[in-house]
Amino acid sequence: MKIVQMGAFVVALAMSSLVLAEGGGDRTFEKMMAANERSMEQFVAREQARDSVVSNEKQDDKSKDL
Repeated sequence: MKIVQMGAFVVALAMSSLVLAEGGGDRTFEKMMAANERSMEQFVAREQARDSVVSNEKQDDKSKDL
């Protein structure tokens, strides 16, 4: 009887360690963070391109005042 109980304990312990191992949450979080980083890089690139056009217009306005 003790062998059966010990076997059941070992099986339960092994199953819990397998279930609690890396499921999919870590991979999903990693994909989410990578997508966020890519979108932020694209956003910054678009903003820099837009800022250069606006700053040229501001410089033109200042030079007209002189």
